[in-house]
Amino acid sequence: MTQFTDLGLAKPLLKALADEGYDVPTPIQAQAIPGVMTGKDLLGIAQTGTGKTAAFALPILHRLAENKKPAPRRSARVLVLAPTRELATQIGESFKTYGKHLGVSVAVVFGGVKYGGQMRALAPGVDVLVATPGRLLDHLGEKTITLEGVEILVLDEADQMLDMGFIVPIRKIVKFVPKVRQNLFFSATWPTEIEKLAAEILNPNPVKVSVTPQATTVEKVNQRVLFVEQQRKRALLGELFDDAAFKRVIVFTRTKRGADRVARGLEQSGVDAAAIHGDKSQGQRERALADFKAGKVRVLVATDIAARGIDIDAVSHVVQYDLPNVPEAYVHRIGRTARAGADGSAVAFCSDDERNLLKDIERVSRQRIPSFDRRNDRHLGAATAAMPDPGGKPERADTRGTRGQPKRNRNHGAGGGRAEGAPARSADKPAFKGPSRGENRGRGGGAGRSGGSHGGGRTGGAERSSAPTGVWSNR
Repeated sequence: MTQFTDLGLAKPLLKALADEGYDVPTPIQAQAIPGVMTGKDLLGIAQTGTGKTAAFALPILHRLAENKKPAPRRSARVLVLAPTRELATQIGESFKTYGKHLGVSVAVVFGGVKYGGQMRALAPGVDVLVATPGRLLDHLGEKTITLEGVEILVLDEADQMLDMGFIVPIRKIVKFVPKVRQNLFFSATWPTEIEKLAAEILNPNPVKVSVTPQATTVEKVNQRVLFVEQQRKRALLGELFDDAAFKRVIVFTRTKRGADRVARGLEQSGVDAAAIHGDKSQGQRERALADFKAGKVRVLVATDIAARGIDIDAVSHVVQYDLPNVPEAYVHRIGRTARAGADGSAVAFCSDDERNLLKDIERVSRQRIPSFDRRNDRHLGAATAAMPDPGGKPERADTRGTRGQPKRNRNHGAGGGRAEGAPARSADKPAFKGPSRGENRGRGGGAGRSGGSHGGGRTGGAERSSAPTGVWSNR
């Protein structure tokens, strides 16, 4: 079996891995690291939870250690683009953890917070910059940052970038980066638009690594679908939590308003819950994640903004209260459980108006998910009648589109409002408001946990405890 010591990584990196208790690389790490270390471009197809963060962070740090030089002022030697705040911070923490014996500087920049701290951290230059597209375009538009010093460009979760409407902003950002560079491109799925983007960014003959077929689901996840009336979903969710095996659970809803209503309903039923979505402030998001990690709340109710940005050990179950409009999102949602070699369970509710969504999911993931019918259940009917109203405005009716043109809600960005992390206006004229304005607009992403994968010889990272300043730096 391949060990990290067999890959030729610099000794300080091996020491950091040993400090974390990691010695055996995951398949994508074993296949990707040697090629990236030699400076080759990489095209990686891998679903969430396979350890791909370390697959690019470790060889990048190795290359920085081999060629030590100061980062250019107001620039970075490495640029990593990520779709959400949670994922951006997770990546930044990984670089911090693995590079702690190398003395590299790392900064994470995202929206939803003030600009002053970001500009101060970037002014002297950093070795590694992790950024969300919207806030990065703002800085580029105001010339508070330059990408002229970038030697390595990483695009992580490219297909989620597509879902959130980031393809055009990414193309604009790439124009600011030197043409001579190393490119690392990662995506869990491979739609046509992503294939075109990869062809534009990557140099000819990149190293190709595919550790799972397109849009497959985690093998260790026990999946089931429960058919139920829309109005009885709350009662069915409460029934699930009567089972003590539901210890640490993430519940996914389609909308932000729905997430808040589900969380309030669980609290009324005596189940500790917290909601996380794009309308929450950065501080609220960080507190919700911290409480969930610490076991202070049993349930985290989330929209798809968190489907790939939450990396938390021992999530016992994922419940899809609403099926996603984008079939690939099903794969990313259930990837929150069964991490680092552990087993996990996923339950999906399906009302009659969601049948077509279920068909799309089964077609894209190439599987038939076991299903159970709970419609016309007298017990659920009685429980629903006895439930108090959770408060807040009820959700609007959801008119879905076809598979080819799904109707995106605001959490997906394209077609249904601005995605979190996306520019507020045209990317040609970024909506930059300097630090004196102190705005708190929702762009970009990041509060979460670091690392690629955890335990069982897989690589991971350290937890974050800094305040929501809008920039994370280890200077």
